[in-house]
Amino acid sequence: MVGWLVTNKVDTSAGAIGRWVDETIFDLGRQFRWSYLPPLMVYLAAGVSGLTAIVGTFFVKDYLGLSAAFLTGLVFWAGLPWAMKMPLGHLVDIIWRWKALLVYLGAALVAVSIGIMYALIAHPAAMAAFMSLDAWFVLSALLAPTGYVIQDVVADAMTVEAVPVVDAQGEPYPDSAIKAMHTTMQALGRFAIISGFIVVAALNITIFAGVELLSETEKAAVYANIYLLALAIPVISIGGVVLGSVSLRKRANKMRQQGLDSSKIEQLLYLPAEKVEPNWWIFGGSALFVAFTLAMGLGKAPFAQEIVFFGSMAIVLLLMHRLLLELDHDLRRTLVGTAIIIFVFRAVPLPGPGATWFEIDVLGFDQQFLAVLSLITSALALAGIVLLRPLMANRSIAYIVVILTIAAGLLSLPNIGLYFGIHQWTAVWSGGVIDARFIAILDTAIESPLGQISMIPMLAWIAKNAPAHLKATFFAVMASFTNLALSASSLATKHINQVFVVTREVRDRISGSIEVAADYSQLGSVLIIVALIVVLAPLLTVMIVQHSPLRTQQ
Repeated sequence: MVGWLVTNKVDTSAGAIGRWVDETIFDLGRQFRWSYLPPLMVYLAAGVSGLTAIVGTFFVKDYLGLSAAFLTGLVFWAGLPWAMKMPLGHLVDIIWRWKALLVYLGAALVAVSIGIMYALIAHPAAMAAFMSLDAWFVLSALLAPTGYVIQDVVADAMTVEAVPVVDAQGEPYPDSAIKAMHTTMQALGRFAIISGFIVVAALNITIFAGVELLSETEKAAVYANIYLLALAIPVISIGGVVLGSVSLRKRANKMRQQGLDSSKIEQLLYLPAEKVEPNWWIFGGSALFVAFTLAMGLGKAPFAQEIVFFGSMAIVLLLMHRLLLELDHDLRRTLVGTAIIIFVFRAVPLPGPGATWFEIDVLGFDQQFLAVLSLITSALALAGIVLLRPLMANRSIAYIVVILTIAAGLLSLPNIGLYFGIHQWTAVWSGGVIDARFIAILDTAIESPLGQISMIPMLAWIAKNAPAHLKATFFAVMASFTNLALSASSLATKHINQVFVVTREVRDRISGSIEVAADYSQLGSVLIIVALIVVLAPLLTVMIVQHSPLRTQQ
């Protein structure tokens, strides 16, 4: 009898594990639809854009004399194009049949940005004859996100329409099923982006092997070749559009064989659910946003970035208010509460480039090791997305934000410890095993899934609640609001780096004399302050929202 119970228990446990593996891993593959592939290729291109991240870090550090505060300010300006998803999303709804043209435009801007960086490294003297290298770098840094946001807004809209609302028999899916499908679609989108990260991390590990032993001229040649290789990025996104067109033609041919007339095929495949009239509130408000931003930026007004941020926020909130009128009262309140939680969670500051400079100069992290960290991050993020997808489909965004916030606070401790030299003690205690690189790898391995996981429920929620006739518009306006949080993060990061100044060594490339001395004495204060804000701001926001009429259970 006892033997039977033990055996039955083992069989039951094995069956439960099997069901969990099936529902968590294999079910993701079963839910894949070929209609998902075109937007996934555009997302893949966004992931492959990380190919130049490490090169960009070392180029700025070694070739340009830009301060940490200036670079974080540049991140602010480079993030503003993402707030332009509003008019772009509305434009996608209006020109739905021709939306692929926007992907071509975005790909062209990305290609120009990559070309500028290649020329800066391979032909700096020729580029300097027209503008300073700093100015060329700023131009490239602004063109790239503009191109990516144009492509991203089309891909976002395609993910919304890719999820069906009725089954094969024409019966509506329940809300829980639709939420699960949107979660799967967005998980696959993150999956595509991170797959791009993995590809480029593996390439970087190979390309950067032994690069620290090369001369400056040889390093420059390696950096330039990476930017040439990066020209594959716009090709991938264009490939997604071409594939989408081929897929539509095949579906149209199949419908003709089934006896459908051309007008019906046109309606089902090429036209939006309802005819969308231009909303001049959106275009007018966006034009005001552009004029306001350029006036502040070109006029060099004091606190221009702060003025632009609050002005942009006012315009976005006005446009959100206009669109919220499309929703019923309860869903409207839920949307506002959810948006506030997500905004604060994404608006927390980062340490800034000084932390990476410290890792390079003091801890001795070279290009290849940074590529190894990137590969570990990406691979484990994929695993985290797959394993935690059921949790994201069944738990509220507020619950997930609380969990991720606590995890982020705990995971900030190893970086603080590395600054204060904990690796020196652990290396002695462990016989040299637990050194700075070991701690960095361990911290990266644990932290890697968090950033991408936090995005999935937010994107799925926006996709699920977007009105059918304003898919791209509604998605873009909400995404613009949450993307402004990244601008708030950049501003907070800039101000922290202005108060606590961190500098790396900058030498004149001709004479070799030191122009700026390295000073990491205040980096510890930056890391501690950032860690406290990262934990306290989201937790307090969730507590306030969940005890208000804006309480959200989605």
